[in-house]
Amino acid sequence: MMTQPLNSPTAPNYGRSVEEVARSLQTDLRQGLTTAEVDKRLQEYGLNELKAKPGKPAWLRFLLQFNQALLYILLIAGAIKAFLGSWTNAAVIWGVTVINAVIGFVQESKAEGAIAALAKAVTTEAIAIRNGHKMRVASRELVPGDLVLLTSGDKVPADLRLIWVKELQVDESALTGESVPVEKTTEPLDVNTPLAERTNMAYAGSFVTSGQGSGLVVATGSSTEVGQISQSIEERPNLSTPLTRKFAQFSQTLLYVILSLAALTLTVGVGQGKSLAEMFEAAVALAVSAIPEGLPAVVTVTLAIGVNRMARRHAIVRKLPAVETLGSATVICSDKTGTLTENQMTVQAIYAGGERYQVSGTGYAPTGEITVVAASGAKTVESDRSSPIDLQALPVLQTCLIAGALCNDSHLEWKDHHWIVIGDPTEGALIVSAGKAGLEQVTLMESQPRIDTIPFESQFQYMATLHQTAKGHIIYVKGSVEAILSRCQQMFDVYGHPIPINREQIQSEVEKLAEQGLRVLALAEKTVPKAQVSLSHRDIESGLIFLGLQGMIDPPRSEAIAAIRNCRSAGIQVKMITGDHLTTATAIARQLSLEKHGRVIGFSGQQLNEMDDAKLSQAVEDGVVFARVAPAQKLRLVEALQAKGEIVAMTGDGVNDAPALRQADIGVAMGKTGTDVAREAADMLLTDDNFASIEAAVEEGRTVYQNLQKAIAFILPVNGGESMTILISALLARELPILSLQVLWLNMVNSVAMTVPLAFEPKSDRVMQRPPRNPREPLLSGKLFQRILTISVFNWILIFGMFEWVWQTTGELALARTMAIQSLVAGRIVYLLSISQLGEAITAPIRRRSASVKDVYAIALGLVATIILQIIFSQWGVMNTLFKTAPLNLNQWLICLLPALPMIPVAIFANWIDRPN
Repeated sequence: MMTQPLNSPTAPNYGRSVEEVARSLQTDLRQGLTTAEVDKRLQEYGLNELKAKPGKPAWLRFLLQFNQALLYILLIAGAIKAFLGSWTNAAVIWGVTVINAVIGFVQESKAEGAIAALAKAVTTEAIAIRNGHKMRVASRELVPGDLVLLTSGDKVPADLRLIWVKELQVDESALTGESVPVEKTTEPLDVNTPLAERTNMAYAGSFVTSGQGSGLVVATGSSTEVGQISQSIEERPNLSTPLTRKFAQFSQTLLYVILSLAALTLTVGVGQGKSLAEMFEAAVALAVSAIPEGLPAVVTVTLAIGVNRMARRHAIVRKLPAVETLGSATVICSDKTGTLTENQMTVQAIYAGGERYQVSGTGYAPTGEITVVAASGAKTVESDRSSPIDLQALPVLQTCLIAGALCNDSHLEWKDHHWIVIGDPTEGALIVSAGKAGLEQVTLMESQPRIDTIPFESQFQYMATLHQTAKGHIIYVKGSVEAILSRCQQMFDVYGHPIPINREQIQSEVEKLAEQGLRVLALAEKTVPKAQVSLSHRDIESGLIFLGLQGMIDPPRSEAIAAIRNCRSAGIQVKMITGDHLTTATAIARQLSLEKHGRVIGFSGQQLNEMDDAKLSQAVEDGVVFARVAPAQKLRLVEALQAKGEIVAMTGDGVNDAPALRQADIGVAMGKTGTDVAREAADMLLTDDNFASIEAAVEEGRTVYQNLQKAIAFILPVNGGESMTILISALLARELPILSLQVLWLNMVNSVAMTVPLAFEPKSDRVMQRPPRNPREPLLSGKLFQRILTISVFNWILIFGMFEWVWQTTGELALARTMAIQSLVAGRIVYLLSISQLGEAITAPIRRRSASVKDVYAIALGLVATIILQIIFSQWGVMNTLFKTAPLNLNQWLICLLPALPMIPVAIFANWIDRPN
């Protein structure tokens, strides 16, 4: 990695002129680097990526797996067993803790690896000039000397020496701590200028909040300012979530309960005259039976699987708690453009010079016709690429089309046998509408070259470009109707003569277009002296001449309509928050079936501004459309919804959406069209910018929590039944029906084999037909506790009953314990089927329902593995010696299966207790 520019003198980059820096980097300020030079420097300096401080070594992360309060009990129990001479027992107990640590280590490593891989999959891009052409490149492929362009919303990809700026402001708070964006310049600075005051530099990791600029890459990767800091920062995905913290708290409480019961068992037993060694075995067995050793691994793997499933459905989780929060979402606030709609614009209507025009054709193919539909006559302008069309008879239409094609940062490309837009779909539609009249964007750019530009920013709602023409210089402006009309004093009549603007007539035309569901853009122009070679917002404040309107359709996505329907059945409200005109947004909302109580109630940004908090609270309750909303109002809407107790998911893509994304419970940024600022603020990215992917992510979030609840509902009743058996046996001075080592087998080997497959359970058909869960509900809800208690009591009866019957009948203690354990496992298999999708599929014909058995292979494999392991447990001599079990004959195996039958009605009763509302 580079530490100093090529052929650098001692002066730092910010202390030298632009020309000196360019010479030292051997870079052309217009053409940039050549491809060959980029490849050469990439080999020499490496990729532009940070090398963070290595995380904890594997051995240390493995040892940290033992840092759990519940495992301390096992380690201490093993040590006391060894002290008492029971080395076999001690070895097995320690072995189990090691196995637990290995499972936790492997699953945690897999989860971290999956999340880290997904994070790397979301790469940032930069616009660089190479070989004299603008091109979009991965930021990691930038090299020292690259010429990089910056615009509002960009994340600065490397340390840049700025060579040109236009009202450029950069947020460097992450690097300098300065909360106010810094206005940038290009002039050389004193060599002793501190970092926070180097206004001619843009540092990697900072964000462009407004304006434009360009700069030369002077440092990449670990050689950047932020790179040198990051070397001291350990980067590791955070696997902590609200659920895992709840589980840790639950484990802490359980620890105190276990210790109290174990102490009680030991004290009572010794008081009854039993030996210390015998009662210590009972106390250890009780402690081991109450510890859900396999549960932490199941929680981790379930969350990791959820993250991967979401990624497959185009939703990349950046922050793990979002997996859980998604399952609780009650409101989704979504932008219209691209998320709910196709984001494939086609101009269908034009209003210019008092005339109305209809535009035919669809998509981005520049073929079709423009027909005059106003009362002044009928003319048709057809696109014919073999001969140019003379639009002199329609001068205002011609200028309106030219303005749309030139006040534009996008272009069309012929790719894979069809036309595509490179850039913004709205701008693509404007290029196509001009092309349908025979106005080629490339030709227009040659005849009217651009001199300067003001890029579109949401707070201004317009874009402006300055062009050189044969008659002088002219400014073209496009933007929202409100933004353009407020700056216009004149318009053109049908003959192209300027007249006073008729705002009422224009607003009437806007309403007519918006009622058709068309997105309306206004266009204007302003002639300026030839001496003017730069453009600022002051130049646009007044004096514009209104050219016309272009109305374009952006049809709703069919999958979005279905997704909204699913959200409604799941008790989730969907609200549209957009920068479009209220009438347009309302028409689109009707097409999307966003009605609430049969009506589509909408509010404009201006109406929201006039509301106090009480009225706003009512508006967010009743309204489904919020149009012409400024970024600050988005934040206010989120806060109002949260004040009503809603769990809000908010989409955003602009630099000014970041506050609302951070405030929302789940911030969702667009992976394709979103700015780097929005992505950094979001909890989740949509790789396809599709609303249906949000609904899919909510569905997966609910499935993750549902599977975790299943795992808890399955594991804890076994621990409860074992604990009750040992405690009651000890208090009644009876032989223990199950020993501590046998408990460890059940809790670790058997439980993990049967519970981990629950993490792979597919979604339930009814998962999106239930209301959102309360994120504040405890880990063990009242219903879940009743379920666990019911199954625990049955497990106790099963273990105790089978043990006592076999022992009294045969007098063989090992056989009685073995048959009690096998009976418990048989009952567990029935119970597992009762809560799994596989069980539902098996019993569906009985209930005269159809059910799919796809995606239930994991449960099936788990059951097969369980049966094989239990056969080994009782039939292999080594296991008989180790776990003090006895081999069973065929009749004994059949007897062990009989108690599983009563589990069927018990499981049905437990499911009824824990049924959803």
